[in-house]
Amino acid sequence: MINIQQVTKKYGDFTALEGIDVAIDSGEFVAILGPSGCGKTTLLKLLAGFMKPTAGQIEMDGSVVGSRHQLIPPEKRNIGMVFQSFALWPHMTVAEHVEFSLRYHTNSKRLAKKNRIARINDVLTMVGLEQLAQRYPSELSGGQKQRVSLARAIAALPNVLLMDEPLSALDVELRMEMRKEIQSIHRRTNASVVFVTHDQGEALAMADKIIVMNKGKVEQIASPEIIYTKPETEFVAQFVGKCDLVKGSWKGNHFIPEEYLWVRWQDTGVSESLKKKGVYPVRPEQWLLSRDKSEGLRGEVLFAQYQGKEIHYTVQADNGIWTVHTSVYESRFQPGDTVTLTLKTDNEHEQLQPAISG
Repeated sequence: MINIQQVTKKYGDFTALEGIDVAIDSGEFVAILGPSGCGKTTLLKLLAGFMKPTAGQIEMDGSVVGSRHQLIPPEKRNIGMVFQSFALWPHMTVAEHVEFSLRYHTNSKRLAKKNRIARINDVLTMVGLEQLAQRYPSELSGGQKQRVSLARAIAALPNVLLMDEPLSALDVELRMEMRKEIQSIHRRTNASVVFVTHDQGEALAMADKIIVMNKGKVEQIASPEIIYTKPETEFVAQFVGKCDLVKGSWKGNHFIPEEYLWVRWQDTGVSESLKKKGVYPVRPEQWLLSRDKSEGLRGEVLFAQYQGKEIHYTVQADNGIWTVHTSVYESRFQPGDTVTLTLKTDNEHEQLQPAISG
């Protein structure tokens, strides 16, 4: 269990983190998601014990490990770390990297030699490197290097596994493969995972809980489904899922888009902060395009981009330019076509109510 209580970190006059409150349960997979410079790596460094917070405190398993006046160093915390750059030593074999962790980690440095050998074999088998135990980093592919980094981090059975953008140096196919590998390792070790990323796809696919950060503050903490379907702030809506923010006014539980006073959209759980700003978040796949002159938003297709299973459209309406994603099996449109935008309805979201005039 990790408790981060009102943590602030300043570098001179610059505030990297401000008033962070987060609780991470044992065995939970948490993604810290945000753009470059939002403070997510600073938070990870504080969890690792590389530096003290300026204010607030961090508890692990009921003990304070970091505060303004106290710092338990990394080697005395029951953690493992996986770095973006792999951080492998060129003179050590794959097996020696894992053995190094077992020799010096607080959990395992007293293991007998025969037990260390058994654990090395178990861990290398877990990450699929048992046949490469005597190879050096220069003889490995990028994916294999990341597996070594993972093996080293989990060898000593840490309670907490900290990952700093571990997949960003890999190509697309390897990233997909390593996502599954990390999820598998998480299930088998039951360690708490704190995974820093700027990639919303990684966070949505892997995490039990996502912490969305922006400019040193937490914007929202929730499950991937809630983060995606019910964003609390404009930043979350646009950073995760790339929502269009349609301006208009709220009348009770209905929204009236600007320039379309005859259109009504039902409230499907839009946050109070978005309502106060007079906006309605619409994800690209929630739009429905048609040639019908129905009482929706009238617009013109500016761009159409084929994406395999989807067509991505850019549509100019009277109240803004909107991004629309449709299936290739739906009606096709070309730049210059006049279209009507409405919101899709389905059993899960009930996004659209029949338009009413007035």
